[in-house]
Amino acid sequence: MAPERHGTAAGGETSRRLFIYNSGFLTQTRIRRILALAGYSIHLGLPGPEDLVAVWGARPTAGRGLRVAAARGAGLLRVEDAFLRSVLPGRAQGAGAPLGLLLDRRGVHFDSAAPSDLEHMLATHPLDDTALLTRARAAIGRLRMGHLTKYTGVDPDLPVPEPGYALVIDQTLGDASVTASGADAATFREMLAVAQIENPGTPVIVKTHPETAAALRPGHFTPDQAGGRVRFLADLVSPWALLEGAVAVYTVSSQMGFEAILAGHRPRVFGQPFYAGWGLTEDERPVARRERRLTRAQLAAAALILAPTWYDPFRDRLCDFEDALAALEAETRAWREDRRGWVAGGMRAWKRGTVQRFFGGVRAVRFAPDATSAEKRAKAAGRRPMVWATQATDARPGTVRVEDGFLRSRGLGAALVPPLSLVLDDLGIHYDPTRESRLERLVAAACTLDPVARARSERLIATLTRSGVTKYNLGGASLPALPPGRRILVAGQVEDDASVRLGCPGARTNSELLERTRAENPDAVILYKPHPDVEAGLRPGALDDGAARADADLVLGTAGVADLLAAVDEVWTLSSGLGFEALIRGLPVTCLGVPFYAGWGLTRDLGPVPARRAAQPDIVALAHAVLIDYPRYRDPLTGRPCPAEVVAERLAMGRLPRPGPGLRMLSRMQGALAAYAWLWR
Repeated sequence: MAPERHGTAAGGETSRRLFIYNSGFLTQTRIRRILALAGYSIHLGLPGPEDLVAVWGARPTAGRGLRVAAARGAGLLRVEDAFLRSVLPGRAQGAGAPLGLLLDRRGVHFDSAAPSDLEHMLATHPLDDTALLTRARAAIGRLRMGHLTKYTGVDPDLPVPEPGYALVIDQTLGDASVTASGADAATFREMLAVAQIENPGTPVIVKTHPETAAALRPGHFTPDQAGGRVRFLADLVSPWALLEGAVAVYTVSSQMGFEAILAGHRPRVFGQPFYAGWGLTEDERPVARRERRLTRAQLAAAALILAPTWYDPFRDRLCDFEDALAALEAETRAWREDRRGWVAGGMRAWKRGTVQRFFGGVRAVRFAPDATSAEKRAKAAGRRPMVWATQATDARPGTVRVEDGFLRSRGLGAALVPPLSLVLDDLGIHYDPTRESRLERLVAAACTLDPVARARSERLIATLTRSGVTKYNLGGASLPALPPGRRILVAGQVEDDASVRLGCPGARTNSELLERTRAENPDAVILYKPHPDVEAGLRPGALDDGAARADADLVLGTAGVADLLAAVDEVWTLSSGLGFEALIRGLPVTCLGVPFYAGWGLTRDLGPVPARRAAQPDIVALAHAVLIDYPRYRDPLTGRPCPAEVVAERLAMGRLPRPGPGLRMLSRMQGALAAYAWLWR
């Protein structure tokens, strides 16, 4: 989908001159870049009548721009953060740049004194397109499931009060939306009193604003107002979890009131925010001109999808809401998983640099020699323990296992090429069918994907298959002329690989796999593809030419996986990930073992599939769980946590850093130094 571009500000004009009188437009690179992509060129000096003056919302510094625009007869462009901004508040140390902007030629969305572009859209846009409303409903579900709000640095695992409370939402002193609503401290006191009167005998929770909780700005309520039924809550709890347990919601003009609507509430509103007046709120101060009645999906469609100008930080372009949301989801996941800090055990020296880059963005990773040491040190330091999955045989519950993802790299792990994706599993690990893994739960959950999520998975599958992206992306020699007939690709494996040891209780060798394939397919053309680690002489499992050709018609060691999959009719394997790559390309797959993709009704299973794999996903749902939900990805160009699609595109286009011949030595040096990063971070 092409990004939506609405109104004059994002209407495609070429470099319309935009004059600024606020240094933030110059110093904040992201804001300057979004404006440039939206068709504006920033200038200093005095504008003419055909030019625009940019002002940031209703900040005190906006006055300079307003005065110049009035004196020179220039137009105004009001700039504000969109409703999903970043992990941390903009004033917080280490806060990220905004993900999108509201560029408004009419007014500013939080000031009801004059209609804004957003209000005009809510009042006049048909908002009746089925596809648009489907996207809006999916967006609401995605925000709710991911516990995403304007500042996503909340912890969904933190406990919230027992359900059955009235929720009162505080805001910061001097907040422009409060002032623009004509509200003040007395309004907040009135709101708290009304909440208690209307909910006799019910607990009242006052939710502190995140900037107040972080001691960045004071709020309207003070601790001495707590007591009796009134309790203040400053913890980084999920707003969605709070809204789930509320019986009534009270706000002046907080964005959380908008989220309350999306969560199914009809909040009582004491100000005049953009979401009031459309039949979805109980308004103490109605805006007379807002007479239209909207649905939640229509409100979300305008506020989240149509009105903002969203930015893709990986491709440096304007984008759809869904692409921007995927970027925020990746960054939010990394922050939430890493914010307590990690102690990593069982990591080989060359892997430590990668682990540090993946998981040390909030607090540097500390390293321990093994799982037991990691668990002890993590407990003492209030951190979380992690261990490389193959070293986790003695790991206790609560220790998270780490392993390579399924879109790994352009090169072999055994050759010390660092991965672009890693998985974290707090239950087991995907290649071990003897115990439940987090992936199994994600597969079951993916059976109910909404249409937008399914379309995303379908696009990712198409990208991988069209561009020939696989796990290692080694390329390969051109295929020789293949014999005619029904062609079966047999995927060889590393015979001491953990997926073979744990997931193949029967046949465990490449020779047994070939023998079984030939026995059940005597007339087929069997093509044997040795595992690249084995072919490179790095891991065990090699078959001499005579043993392989006893059952295989051809041995294709140097052939590219993507080319092979395009040339065969089915795949046989023990438990190779190549079987999953075959599934997403529509090929039948027979498994002698129990890989992560077996047992869901998509493969012919000759191994003992666990009874707990009872869900019946299609390949689109399975791919969403395996490629989008389970791994964490790191963009090799920006170094940022990123969505799966970014890594898929980097691998397809070859846009990866090019390691030199000193990779092995450098990797070991990075690993050794990474263990001491906590000393300087």
